[in-house]
Amino acid sequence: MVPRIDLPTPSRVTAERGKQRGWYARDKRAMLYSLSLVLDCLALVAGYLVARFVVPGGSVDPDSALLQLVALPIFLMLSIAREAQSVEALESRTIAVRRAIGALGGAAFALLAISFLLEIGDVSRLGFAASFAVASILIVLNKVLLDVLFCRWMNGSAKSSLLLLDGLPVEPERQMDVVNLNAIDLHLDLLNPEIMDALSRIIAPYDRVVVACRFEDRASWSIFLKGHEVGGEILLDRDLLQNAVAIGQHGAHDTLVLSRGPLSLASRIQKRSLDLIVGVTALLILAPLMILVAIVIKIESPGSALFRQVRVGQGNRQFTLLKFRSMRTDCADNNGTISVGRDDHRVTRIGKFIRRTSIDELPQLFNVLRGEMSIVGPRPHALGSLAGTNLFWEASENYWIRHALKPGITGLAQIRGYRGSTESVEDLKRRVRADLEYLAHWSMANDLLIMLRTIRVVIHKNAY
Repeated sequence: MVPRIDLPTPSRVTAERGKQRGWYARDKRAMLYSLSLVLDCLALVAGYLVARFVVPGGSVDPDSALLQLVALPIFLMLSIAREAQSVEALESRTIAVRRAIGALGGAAFALLAISFLLEIGDVSRLGFAASFAVASILIVLNKVLLDVLFCRWMNGSAKSSLLLLDGLPVEPERQMDVVNLNAIDLHLDLLNPEIMDALSRIIAPYDRVVVACRFEDRASWSIFLKGHEVGGEILLDRDLLQNAVAIGQHGAHDTLVLSRGPLSLASRIQKRSLDLIVGVTALLILAPLMILVAIVIKIESPGSALFRQVRVGQGNRQFTLLKFRSMRTDCADNNGTISVGRDDHRVTRIGKFIRRTSIDELPQLFNVLRGEMSIVGPRPHALGSLAGTNLFWEASENYWIRHALKPGITGLAQIRGYRGSTESVEDLKRRVRADLEYLAHWSMANDLLIMLRTIRVVIHKNAY
């Protein structure tokens, strides 16, 4: 069992930094992206209204109004495809205007093609031209306004950066936050999940993290950074490559770029949207079954119907996982040190059934809605989980890297049959290899395929 250690200093530092920073850069970017998209759509609508009610001889008929309604979703799709809302567009007004006007031009061309194919011949040319001309002017004004907000709110920098000092004194770049780990008595230890959790919470709000560490600590920092959803770099002063993906720069120094985050913004939006759609739909359909199971659990044995356990989540940060309780309360293993075996005396009668059918996992849908888990991803493990006699992070040096994405209710390892107790180190390594394969080749199609294949292994010989 891993002893819990008290880390008041880093927790306090993290809280204070949160107060000082307010909204983090990623939150501000999301707000500005949304505002930009809304204003651009309103510009298109305003252009249509001006053409209809203000421009002499530019009135539009019902067919033309229908075309304008079609223009809005086309413009939205083109705007997203051209990345009119992106870091580059925030930092350059010229890029923002060029991409947005390009999307508007594409929408206009699409309307002309539609009107030709549908043989709509009554569209006012003056109204059509006026509509898109006014929309173009308003889009330019939108970008000027957005640029002003960006400069005042984010000081002209779209990404947030953090310099972690771990034994090397280095001056930070402009607009870069600094945390001196020696000053708060915090040092990386891959064998201590509490320290991993504390460090992960410090770096979580940032887009880019540069670590200035001693030569002998670089291998550990390399593993740590690869398990996070931030861009991670190690300051370079010797010719050493820890499986770096690129060479970066911090002031006059070179850095090893070790991670860029596993998913792009568009991919994260797609994955989160899929989680919400599937999660809400599943809860609505399965609510009667979940209520019935909770009642039966309460009737059979005293205690809560839900079992709560601390697990390792995205970025190696800990969270509380929810499951239906399948054991007697007096036999609960909160650390997960003792794996459940076949005919385990701790498991209740209803517990055997819900474990064998995976019904005990259904409350994790609430973890998905709360953003702590995903429908598909590496399975989260308890802090005391053992592979043979070794803790999971002792059994595999790549264990922490698997947490670069949110943990999932199901995953690639599960559909391949890697379930149940890990009786040997090799059992864990097979799961870690499958998880890293999932990270390396993530796609929406793979997630959907894993969901479908999960149905075949809901009832599994190793589920007990």
